[in-house]
Amino acid sequence: MRAVLRWLGRTVGSLLTGVLLVGLGFYLHFLWAGPELKPWHRVRHTAEFTAADYAAGRVTTLAQYREREQPLLDQVRDDITRRLVAADRLPYNRFNPGSLSDPGVWPFNWNRTFVLQPEGAAIGGVLLLHGLTDSPYSLRSIGLALAARGYRVVGLRLPGHGTAPSGLLTFEVEDLEAATRLAMRDLRASLGGSRPIHMIGYSNGAALAVSYALDARTDASLPRPAGLVLISPAIGISRLAAVGRIRTGLSDLQGFGRAAWQLIESEVDPYKYQSFSFHAAGETQRLTSRLARRIAAIASQGPVRGMPPILAFVSTVDSTVQAPAVIDSLLGRLAPDGHELVVFDVNRLAVVQPMLIADPAPLTRQLLAQTHRPFALTLITNASAATLQVAERRSPALGAPATERPLGLSWPRNVFSLSHVALPFPPDDPLYGYAAPVSSRHVQLGRIEIRGENGVLNVPNWMLTRQRSNPFHSYILERIESFTAGVP
Repeated sequence: MRAVLRWLGRTVGSLLTGVLLVGLGFYLHFLWAGPELKPWHRVRHTAEFTAADYAAGRVTTLAQYREREQPLLDQVRDDITRRLVAADRLPYNRFNPGSLSDPGVWPFNWNRTFVLQPEGAAIGGVLLLHGLTDSPYSLRSIGLALAARGYRVVGLRLPGHGTAPSGLLTFEVEDLEAATRLAMRDLRASLGGSRPIHMIGYSNGAALAVSYALDARTDASLPRPAGLVLISPAIGISRLAAVGRIRTGLSDLQGFGRAAWQLIESEVDPYKYQSFSFHAAGETQRLTSRLARRIAAIASQGPVRGMPPILAFVSTVDSTVQAPAVIDSLLGRLAPDGHELVVFDVNRLAVVQPMLIADPAPLTRQLLAQTHRPFALTLITNASAATLQVAERRSPALGAPATERPLGLSWPRNVFSLSHVALPFPPDDPLYGYAAPVSSRHVQLGRIEIRGENGVLNVPNWMLTRQRSNPFHSYILERIESFTAGVP
């Protein structure tokens, strides 16, 4: 028996050693023969806002914060744009002046913090917080709609974003949190009185909004949000992202710069980085895990009270974040104080279902099995398996009877589900919309339809197949406008 155990031990050890060596081989191949680092992966931003700037009183107002953005954009121009080699002057490079991906060809560069002021006196304020690798553009359509409703809207560019992917190498969670506090205090000062301020967060920005609301429960110096709208909230992400918190120093060595990057892609999107750093993954994991621990600690004494009403939107399938975490780590731990989860189901048309995996939407099944929840649940799904038309099936909190209403909306025939990135963008979004009016002025990533052989394009297939806009965006606007107006 001992001989058998020794043999098993040696065999398992040999297999593990082999796996490690193969993995190391692939990693070294990536470092030495993988995609080439470009100037936008290496430039260091010297004017970026940090939490230390806020704590020391150097930057405390939104005007001062926005003044810091111009030197950042100047550095992109001086250190990247003006030094492009001929090989990088491509028609779909965001750093190539005048290219289809250049944000400078747009009437307004949505990589900047923006402020939308209503025509008359503001009835309240809204702070928009974008996601990781994104820019203020991601919540642009929602901001425009709310400004038309009478709100003063601030679309905040978070530190490390809107410039070059190298910003993902240095930002810290504390910088994002300090920027959020600055913007909320500035909004309160600009509005005066007691007019409500709502926070709308997308992906990582949703986690920042929840973290801020938790702080405001006990810190009287922070303006309390009247409500939180969370879109594809990054309340939970893969634990493997914690690898980004490991500091080896390898990427600082000559020739090993690729070690800092999880993905190195062509930068074809004017308002979202395609490359992704291990550091950014680690900081997001630090934010979400800390947030989950804070909520769990408070909930250990009973359902969490004192939070503003939350309206959360998720796609039942989401490859970026762990969608069930919004229930397990947040809504399920709160007292029933007007919170609601809206779930966009997969397309359940009978002819579509056989092409999907056996259980494409386990979150939908999990939620429908719950009969007693501390939050309301709304499911947007096919009215029946025989139609592309969708209906709203709404169940109030604590097991009250459900209601159903048709929405007059339907699935496009070639779409089987939404995605993490689709929810905040309308079908006619000029960049990501599948139904956008054709433009020759700038890239239209939502309208790309090309066919050919595998392995030929220099962009990953997911950039071409992933759903980028939401056919039910008008419903999201309807719900957000009702929510901010205090209509249940």
